[in-house]
Amino acid sequence: MRSRFDEQLKELNDSLIEMGQIVKDAIAAADKALIEQDVELAGQVIAVDDDIDKAEKDIESLCLKLLLLHHPVARDLRLVSSVLKIITDLERIGDHATDISELTILLAGMPYIKNLEHISQMASVTMKMVTGSIDAFVKKDLALANEIIEMDDIVDNLFIMVKSDMIDLIKADPDNGDQAIDLIMVAKYFERIGDHATNVAEWVVFSITGSHKSSEIL
Repeated sequence: MRSRFDEQLKELNDSLIEMGQIVKDAIAAADKALIEQDVELAGQVIAVDDDIDKAEKDIESLCLKLLLLHHPVARDLRLVSSVLKIITDLERIGDHATDISELTILLAGMPYIKNLEHISQMASVTMKMVTGSIDAFVKKDLALANEIIEMDDIVDNLFIMVKSDMIDLIKADPDNGDQAIDLIMVAKYFERIGDHATNVAEWVVFSITGSHKSSEIL
């Protein structure tokens, strides 16, 4: 019975890795589409959201099967419970990649009022956070999970830079206002992606230690 449970746990890990990769690729594509003003690629990111939603449902179904058939306790229960939380955050990251891509389509055809270097840096850091948090879960690496949590400060600081730059551009020329607000929203979505990746890492910590800032120990 335990061997069957372990097999299903491996399946769970593999499925989570696959979902994490889809989400990471969506972030990368959303960033590329934004920078290159590639409407077709932005549309592909929007379409991929269905795949992310399906992955969430499939993993949720597997988690419920594990809970019903094996009645896990202690660390095993924390592990399965954490996955249910993690996939919710991954799904929200997919939603934000879609939000960014929708704004990319809206902004298409208009020259940008400023280089989007800081926004691309936000995308790069959040991709590392997503893959790192999933890796920490699979490897049960507490140090890596805590490292990912600390990286959220980098994303937050980059968001502040973007917002400050855009406010300065609006002050210099009110005609910059509409695009500046849209780009602040793009940066805000990346900032939210960082928050969700941090949530994933915090659930990894919970799965290993039983401690979470908003949960009682199981």
